[in-house]
Amino acid sequence: MIALLQLVTEARVTIDGVVHGEIGRGLLVLLGVARGDTPAEADRLLERVLGYRIFPDEAGRMNRSLVDVGGGLLVVSQFTLVADTSKGTRPGFSTGAAPADGERLYDHFVAEARRRVPEFGTGRFGADMQVSLVNDGPVTFWLEVPPRGP
Repeated sequence: MIALLQLVTEARVTIDGVVHGEIGRGLLVLLGVARGDTPAEADRLLERVLGYRIFPDEAGRMNRSLVDVGGGLLVVSQFTLVADTSKGTRPGFSTGAAPADGERLYDHFVAEARRRVPEFGTGRFGADMQVSLVNDGPVTFWLEVPPRGP
């Protein structure tokens, strides 16, 4: 399972011209579910996302988490994160979870996050979405649970 974290001053997801989810300062998380991922891995990834210290402290160092700063969280499914890009000029998607499995784990991640983050928004699994954001820094990190081997 992969989360691409982007530190944002604002972010929103629009579906069919209607804003579906938006946040102010916080994290936009693009979430990819791979074949074989489990709810336990989703829980572990959420723990890492919420506790990852990428917000600046008083000295300007990346030393505060989303929970520490009380920031918003916008979670958007993105199956292309788990694409196999190791060869050729076209991505392969055989490493991604089957749509039903991907949706189930995305919904699990979202439900757990929604319980823990007051300012929260989502996209819609499988929808054609337009995502807009102001990346602060820019700061972007890739988290993976479990990490792929060497």
